[in-house]
Amino acid sequence: MTVGGQAVLEGVMMRSPGNWAVAVRTPAGSIAQVTRPIDSAMARHWALRLPIVRGVIALGESLAIGFRALAISANYAAQEEGADPSEAEKELSRGALIFAFAIAIGFAVALFKVTPGLITEALPIKSGGWFVIVEGLIRVSIFVAYLSLISLLPDLRRVFQYHGAEHKAINAYEAGAELEPETVQRFSLIHPRCGTAFLLWVMVIAVFVFAFFGRPAWYWLIVERIALLPLIAGLAYELIRFAGKHQNRVVMTILAPGLWLQRLTTREPSLDQLEVSIGALRQVLQLEGARSPENRVEVMA
Repeated sequence: MTVGGQAVLEGVMMRSPGNWAVAVRTPAGSIAQVTRPIDSAMARHWALRLPIVRGVIALGESLAIGFRALAISANYAAQEEGADPSEAEKELSRGALIFAFAIAIGFAVALFKVTPGLITEALPIKSGGWFVIVEGLIRVSIFVAYLSLISLLPDLRRVFQYHGAEHKAINAYEAGAELEPETVQRFSLIHPRCGTAFLLWVMVIAVFVFAFFGRPAWYWLIVERIALLPLIAGLAYELIRFAGKHQNRVVMTILAPGLWLQRLTTREPSLDQLEVSIGALRQVLQLEGARSPENRVEVMA
């Protein structure tokens, strides 16, 4: 069984095929844990499990779970001593979840899809092939610059430490190691199924997809960049899925840029942070009744 996860505020969310759990270090120093079942649409409809389509669905479900886990962690982080714990477990309403989706996806599309195209449109480039290549380079440059800038923010350092704790715990689990902080600390910060690597490959694959359309008028450019995003995300998911199954030297060499990029979004965690990450991982393993990394189902790490 494959597990994935996400760093949240003062904690980690871990996800297995049928459940997810979030563990958060409260202001009082204890570890609060909340678990939820996953009712995946892919389990109910075979058509949603088709290649590329499953990537779009998995990405949407991962974003929804991530927002829900973030809301719970934020509630615990802001909770005062002696407050009712059940209040911290409250989740986003459907309306708030949709709004969060719209803001997050709208920001990403505007910054990483539309903006590079419009910048390239303003350059004196006549060849459609060069247009797509230059646009891709601008897109990746904006992405790397964005990650580099946010990695400098002091408030995000602890989130990146928990991101590292998530990766180390998953790496230890997949290696069959003992899930104890001192043991898990020895494992790598890097994981091939990381969302950071996924986003980079979305941008690289976009170059090849957009090459079929050349250089459209600026208004069609905006429409195409938005309309083709699900296809590109689905293709990137299949690549990351393949990498998770075939972690050999050739595949890891191809994926190296995405692995290097994770150095911007992970930091070495403390033993206390690893304890939180391990707590969330143990919760989903207990819920799944699993004790070994067999019978894998692809989940983004």
